[in-house]
Amino acid sequence: MGSHAVIFLQDLAVVMLVAGVVTVIFHRLKQPVVLGYIIAGVIIGPHTPPFPLIRDEETIKTLSELGVIFLMFSLGLEFSLRKLKQVGATAFIAASSEILLMGWAGYEIGRLFGWNNMDSLFLGAMLSISSTTIIIKALNDLGKSKERFAELIFGILIVEDIMAIVMIALLSGIAMSGSLKLAEVVSTVERLGIFLVVVLIVGLLALPRLIGYVARFRSNEVLLITILGLCFGVCLLAVKLGYSVALGAFIIGAVIAEARELKKIEHLMEPIRDMFSAIFFVSIGLLIEPGLLVEYALPIVVITVAVVVGKILSCSFGTFLAGNDTRTSLRVGMGLAQIGEFSFIIASLGLTLGVTSKFLYPIAVTVSAITTLFTPYLIKGADGVVTLIDRFAPPSIIGYLAVYTRWVGQLGNSSSKATSGKLIRRWFWQIGLNLALISAIFIADAYLARRQPEWLPKRARGDAELKSILWLAAVLCSLPLLIATFRKLQALGLLIAELSVKRATAGDRTDSIRAVISQIIPLAGVVGLGFFVVALSSTLLPPIEVLGALLLIVALVTVFLWRSFIKLYSKAQIALQETFAQPPVPRQDQAAPSRQGILAHAELLTVVIEPGSGAAGKRIDQLKLRTHTGANLVAVERNREAIVNPGPDHEIVAGDQVLLLGNREQLEAAEKMLRTKS
Repeated sequence: MGSHAVIFLQDLAVVMLVAGVVTVIFHRLKQPVVLGYIIAGVIIGPHTPPFPLIRDEETIKTLSELGVIFLMFSLGLEFSLRKLKQVGATAFIAASSEILLMGWAGYEIGRLFGWNNMDSLFLGAMLSISSTTIIIKALNDLGKSKERFAELIFGILIVEDIMAIVMIALLSGIAMSGSLKLAEVVSTVERLGIFLVVVLIVGLLALPRLIGYVARFRSNEVLLITILGLCFGVCLLAVKLGYSVALGAFIIGAVIAEARELKKIEHLMEPIRDMFSAIFFVSIGLLIEPGLLVEYALPIVVITVAVVVGKILSCSFGTFLAGNDTRTSLRVGMGLAQIGEFSFIIASLGLTLGVTSKFLYPIAVTVSAITTLFTPYLIKGADGVVTLIDRFAPPSIIGYLAVYTRWVGQLGNSSSKATSGKLIRRWFWQIGLNLALISAIFIADAYLARRQPEWLPKRARGDAELKSILWLAAVLCSLPLLIATFRKLQALGLLIAELSVKRATAGDRTDSIRAVISQIIPLAGVVGLGFFVVALSSTLLPPIEVLGALLLIVALVTVFLWRSFIKLYSKAQIALQETFAQPPVPRQDQAAPSRQGILAHAELLTVVIEPGSGAAGKRIDQLKLRTHTGANLVAVERNREAIVNPGPDHEIVAGDQVLLLGNREQLEAAEKMLRTKS
């Protein structure tokens, strides 16, 4: 074994041994093991006396890149595209308000301390995204993952993950150009949107079926190697297109999350993810210099306070603005008051690109560690804070807030959900997806025209010949999408004509006016599609004398293969619908028997019995909780010992945590009853 191999093995042994010891201690102390990994990195790092235990840091950093890939891939597996329909307005409003406020606050804090624009910009990005991994673990450990506020948190995290991916792409572009211009932002978002649409659509059409085929071999090895190949392949594609490996890993994970074999894939990936993620977090600790933390103690304290207070305010405000009550809104805000893995990745991006200062990375890690420690206590303390607000806030303010919540709820229930409106929205979405795919085809052809890869025939290497071939190929590949878009415009014209022209007002001219409107819309659409294709073809258009012949070929292909293209598009559309139509696979930590009948709308709620409560000192049969509220008391936890389904003579004492089962109204009534003072 060569000397380099021995050094690598030694470093890897040190990393895993120290990480193992520290995380065992953290597990015993009931603290997040992620913090243990980071502290292990500090212990063995070059900045901790008496001497560094790692000899080849670059190799460890290379392995940590694999940690980023597997961490983001696992986050993608947790992300489900079908959940986007379920998260509703609350998730989008709360996530947007959080990112805008925290991004601005981070930038202003950086400028307050005299840091340059790039450091301040990256700091704002780091502070704007909460930690999916830490929050999910904290909620599961506290037994609150099934409550309504937790479901809202999960929805907000889904939206945050999407926005974080966009943010990483934007920061990469800003770091390379050194400026932030509106045109560059629009261009970056457009290219990113096209990349995401293409990968998602092509992936959803092909990968669930490919994975299903591979799974038939009943070989864990074959399935694992296939998944790893897909993961690294899309990461490579993302890098080649100028994006980060984190983006590629997250997107392919989100696509594979729609496969029926998701549960098995998660089981196979778990040990690999755990190992390389551990190395990633240890490598974060390697970069922390304790002397820098002492030097920047004031910024760390200010940023920590800004994260906790800012996220509680922004997330609570956004959740309340979407129509949720004050109690639920505050619980959501206090559950999201930390930063985590995305902040590390953004900080690492700044260092890798060489645009951020050395001190920013350890500051972000330290703030993340402190806020992570606070997270369980903030979640547990949310009920107490709500009680204090209800007790001391002016009744008029509480009343106004309740009126607003009811008004928004009524507004949502009375919103129009007409079939025609749904059809129009669906057709616009489909037209948008078609245009994005067409754009991707022409962009790929333009890329080939610039690079002229070796596998192209030599006779096609001339500029005119190459442009002619690539333009014709792009148009022919786009024909199924162009035809489908035209047909949707025809249907849209007929529907709008039917809705806009009423026989009661148009009389005998109704049919003729409808006919004119139904023809104008697809005709205008064809003109628009023509300009769209010409704009995309600007770098590929062949000479004018060749263009006529190529247009004739396109026309003939369109006439003779019109029906075939329609069938091809319909099959793809059906395949995509089947992917989303199949029921989601229950995850290993979420598998539960299906709820039927009266349990279909049931929720769980944990209530702590406070000293002075009227419930303290009473037996369950004396409370008559079910009689007065309809909620059921299904478990009591006292001194960390749980009593499931306690008997009617069981006495409730102060400090007990009681688990209630019922619908939302029943739980609110039961909680109010249990919190009423004697």
